[in-house]
Amino acid sequence: MSMNRLGHLLVMTTWGESHGPAIGCVVDGCPPGLELDEQWIQQWLQKRRPGTSAQVSARQESDRVQILSGVFEGRTTGTPIGLMIANEDARPQDYEGLPPRLGHADQVYEKKYGIRDPRGGGRASARETAARVAAGALARLVIPEVTIEARLVEMGGEADPDRWDGMIEALKADGDSVGGVVECVASGVPAGWGAPVYAKLDAELAGACMGINAVKGVEIGEGFAAGRRRGSENVEGMRASGIDGGISTGNPITLRVAFKPTSSFGIKGRHDPCVAIRGAPVVEAMVALVLADHKLLHRAQCGQ
Repeated sequence: MSMNRLGHLLVMTTWGESHGPAIGCVVDGCPPGLELDEQWIQQWLQKRRPGTSAQVSARQESDRVQILSGVFEGRTTGTPIGLMIANEDARPQDYEGLPPRLGHADQVYEKKYGIRDPRGGGRASARETAARVAAGALARLVIPEVTIEARLVEMGGEADPDRWDGMIEALKADGDSVGGVVECVASGVPAGWGAPVYAKLDAELAGACMGINAVKGVEIGEGFAAGRRRGSENVEGMRASGIDGGISTGNPITLRVAFKPTSSFGIKGRHDPCVAIRGAPVVEAMVALVLADHKLLHRAQCGQ
């Protein structure tokens, strides 16, 4: 069984490959009657689109989304919502003859399935995350009371944004890449979302963000810093997490997500020197999907 879906009641399934004809997703369980058009989704896709600056991949994709189902006269119908984004600037020839590459998922895909798609990583490419951002736009409609904002806070160990442009230029000259850290804050989450044991809100947020391509670490609230403190020193940290016992407290929820350096360096193809630059809207989308799902779960069990 291939796991390409996320969620319990609000379920996202993504499909497509980096250099296939299109990518997309199906979102099932979205409540009916929500106002939705392609422009709403497009504003979020624009934030992660490649080719927008010298700091990111030069791949030219408009990332225009098409709603295929689940919407009638501008409102969701309660049926599965199908979304499609065409791949307009695919160049599969850039990857012809390449063996499995160190640090790329096509190597382990071949071991698992006995076949691999070498074209830019196939399903494992960051290209797939456009579908997640589109689905996250739908999730935001379910949780209008919540504000979710993510930003790059560290690049290659450097927290001063004034030094990032110079770092990117040096990386491009060297044909190298660097990692980064994205911080995300969700405000307005009411107390009570989540579950005490097997569907802890922090665990599901961490799992969703760990499922983003190139992510190698996630911390909630004080994260690993809490592991180095006494309890008496960590009182503020406990307030800052926004989640206790797997259930939201009503305080803002803060996550930090670590992206590894792009494995595609020194080879053919178009790559991000720091994939974390375009990671913020993807982190926002995954957080939105989990929070929307837990709002619906809470309503189903508690009636509010």
